[in-house]
Amino acid sequence: MDIRTIKTRAFSDQRPGTSGLRKKVTVFSQQNYLENFVQAIFDSLENIGDRPMVLGGDGRFYNREAVQVILRIAAANGVSRVVIGQGGLLSTPAASCLIRERGAFGGIILSASHNPGGPDADFGIKFNIANGGPAPAEYTERFYRCACEITRYQIVEAQDVAIDNTGESRLGGMAVEVVDPVADYAGLMEALFDFDRIRALIGRDDFSICFDAMHAINGPYAAEILGRRLGAPLSALMRDEVLTDFGGGHPDPNLVYADQLVARMFSDDGPDFGAATDGDGDRNMILGRQFFVTPSDSLAILTANATRVPGYADGLAGVARSMPTSTAVDRVARKLGIDCYETPTGWKYFGNLLDAGRITLCGEESFGTGSNHVREKDGLWAVLFWLDILAASGKSVAELTREHWREYGRTYYSRHDYEAVDASAAAELIDTLRAGLPTLGGQRIGDLEISNGDDFAYTDPIDGSTSSAQGIRLICGDDARVVMRLSGTGTEGATLRVYLERHVDDLNKLDLDAQTALADLIRFADSIARIEHFTGRKTPTVIT
Repeated sequence: MDIRTIKTRAFSDQRPGTSGLRKKVTVFSQQNYLENFVQAIFDSLENIGDRPMVLGGDGRFYNREAVQVILRIAAANGVSRVVIGQGGLLSTPAASCLIRERGAFGGIILSASHNPGGPDADFGIKFNIANGGPAPAEYTERFYRCACEITRYQIVEAQDVAIDNTGESRLGGMAVEVVDPVADYAGLMEALFDFDRIRALIGRDDFSICFDAMHAINGPYAAEILGRRLGAPLSALMRDEVLTDFGGGHPDPNLVYADQLVARMFSDDGPDFGAATDGDGDRNMILGRQFFVTPSDSLAILTANATRVPGYADGLAGVARSMPTSTAVDRVARKLGIDCYETPTGWKYFGNLLDAGRITLCGEESFGTGSNHVREKDGLWAVLFWLDILAASGKSVAELTREHWREYGRTYYSRHDYEAVDASAAAELIDTLRAGLPTLGGQRIGDLEISNGDDFAYTDPIDGSTSSAQGIRLICGDDARVVMRLSGTGTEGATLRVYLERHVDDLNKLDLDAQTALADLIRFADSIARIEHFTGRKTPTVIT
């Protein structure tokens, strides 16, 4: 095996964010940029031993080129076996599944999640640890330190590895096992859900579904699971071919970017059930006919109905939500008598709770829902969960949701995103708001009064680690709040996210338009944060 040692110089911008390192393709394709970061990962790891590594990505532009580089660097750094999805493809939850099932020391996932793809768009790389979940901060900080100090990387000089057919080959002393990217994941889904019951629902003459893969990774997964195994017709699958630029679209499953699905679902003769997932398959949006389910409500409804599903029939150990996610699930947890944890944004914060058996379901307001079956949020899992409880209940999406509201009340919720704003201006907005927190108590929002405001901090109940400055909360008792934070998932400027929620128990006020129900909170948030002053934006880029 011809191992070469290549001299290199460090790049100063390789600190991973909450979801790994995300940059433009033009940045990753610089000489030695990808190589440096991959070598930094291997320099940081200990006790790799003979355990395999999992590798795959969402199929976006530069995925195949990056796969070949990573294989050659892995071989040069003593990895004994790499399990890779056919064609270099793996959804993020499927990668987590494989890591756990194969006893891997970890996996490298190539994705920028819901960000656009293409030669001038975004690319990303992250490392998932042996439990299948995203690397926690102690790992990513080691990656960054090594990347800052790197002077060389090791790589095998070899031809590209054939990855388009399943089977095994060798790259020097390393085995490369190419596997069907869907098979293991699909088997796990069959173990969790009642496929016979879902198949019967989909086969009914009076029930129709529509799934939008957004030309992203879940196309083949939907074709196999929804199509071949559950009998959904081909006409039910939209944009199910994986394209390197996602067909020129933005693979983020929300009301703005999944507009083709939304138009179909809100037509007079729209399907009974609709769903979309994102670039790497870990986010989901759930729709009924002319009806949208917020991610926060979705988590609460799945929690309330979990025992109807075979994989969760024994009940839930507990639940967790990210801090900006609405408190709808808290009310369900209280009624069920189980714990509900509030964590910072970022799926890695759920990992310790899942591993310790403290929680079974978890979710984020950013269209991410998951459980202890893997250590990532899982878009298609959420779709199957919804189909299973619809089949079990005999109700429509709207009926099931309204039934939930009548029992628990409705938490009106919305997120306003101001995307690609000037980063320094966005930071100044948050700093100014943070400085004013001590004086906010007693201020009024319409008929609501701010009881307190804080900058959310979290102490992990398992390992005692702390995370501070996670988002500004303006809390109005148990009924309402406004949250503001800067997102770390973009590659250009900053994204200011404003989260608004208000709980209503009045049965006569459960069917208001969300923006109308939250109008006083929206005006207050704009005013107190001086959003237009700092960002120059009169309106959000996206409202969900």
